[in-house]
Amino acid sequence: MRGKQSFVVGIFVVLISSCASCSAKLSQSSNGFIYSIFNQDNSIVDVEEEPEIKPRQQMGIPVVINTWGFDAGNANAWNMLNRGGSALDAVEVGATTCEVLQCDNTVGFGGSPDENGETTLDAMIMDGERHAVGAVGCLRRVKNAVGVARKVLEHTSHTLLVGELATQFALSMGFPEENLTTPDSLEMHDSWERNNCQPNFWRNVNPDPTQSCGPYTPKTMTKDQSKTMVQVPPRVIDQWNHDTIGIVAIDSLGRVASATSSNGARNKIPGRVGDAPIVGAGSYVDKDIGGAAATGDGDIMVRFLPSLLAVEKMGMGLSPTEAAEEAIQKIARFYPTFSGALVAVNLRGEYGAACHGIATGFPYCVSPEAGSNGTIILHANCTSTSTSPANRVILPRVLLGWVFWVLIGCK
Repeated sequence: MRGKQSFVVGIFVVLISSCASCSAKLSQSSNGFIYSIFNQDNSIVDVEEEPEIKPRQQMGIPVVINTWGFDAGNANAWNMLNRGGSALDAVEVGATTCEVLQCDNTVGFGGSPDENGETTLDAMIMDGERHAVGAVGCLRRVKNAVGVARKVLEHTSHTLLVGELATQFALSMGFPEENLTTPDSLEMHDSWERNNCQPNFWRNVNPDPTQSCGPYTPKTMTKDQSKTMVQVPPRVIDQWNHDTIGIVAIDSLGRVASATSSNGARNKIPGRVGDAPIVGAGSYVDKDIGGAAATGDGDIMVRFLPSLLAVEKMGMGLSPTEAAEEAIQKIARFYPTFSGALVAVNLRGEYGAACHGIATGFPYCVSPEAGSNGTIILHANCTSTSTSPANRVILPRVLLGWVFWVLIGCK
């Protein structure tokens, strides 16, 4: 019995000490214990240092939070609230500001052209008081997409209008028809074509989409082949390649609203609609809880409704940061290479953010911070496949479980 116990303990020690000059530590996080390997100087081995992201608090309202470092949109939304405006007015103003400024070329006209070189727009606005939504997808030739979404909210019983007929609706509401193409978007498209149409979003087609611009036809596949479909390489998400401004506001009366606006994925297949105009994906608000907004790889995120999940988690008692983390990690368990982020705020004015797979980290804006009257830009450090709590905790659980099993078996 003693011999077997000594053997098990020895195996455990060897595994821990296999990294020269390393020590093992258990550190506490909001998700429980995280197992990490540290050098003698306390630096983490083979993983990017990831300081704990504590939930930041702004006790009180009104408050505005939005994705990315779009401080002009945030400031304009805050000014609307400061003048006594509603949360719904504030999020529309904030998102419209980014449409006009063409924030990062990922919002508004003149950015992210599709395979035909055309820029199309997605947008949504949600009123937490009425639990009502207006949205547009693949909107053509109209610049103020979030303004059109507000008209859908106020003048129809529908939730989402798309494509050319959404444009016709916008024109009937008095929006001007305008060309969304700019010299910059033309150059983006021409550069993509010169690069043999790479990258693109096609798979399982002929000719090979990694080497050709098409046109494409479906590849004949056997039943077994269809179970192992070719995967599109993960999109690289950073400041210059992402979808959406997502913005959430709570006004002085405690009313909550959200809005999104995006020109979608660059070089998308014409007709593509991302997560921005989808309720619960791009954003979500609940008058009894708060709200959340998402950004990143919309084709992945729309499959999980992360904004809805984050709001529901806050309703169960989690802090905004913890709720955002759980929603993000659920996606990462299925898609370890995905890139995306969430911001969240509850009705007490507590807020937070979480992200995954964005190498440069994730900036987001808040107004006001700590009693100030201005907008500040904060940064969340993103987890990745190797550093996320869900993955780092697997080794000790499996190893300790194995040791326990062997010891029990030795009795």
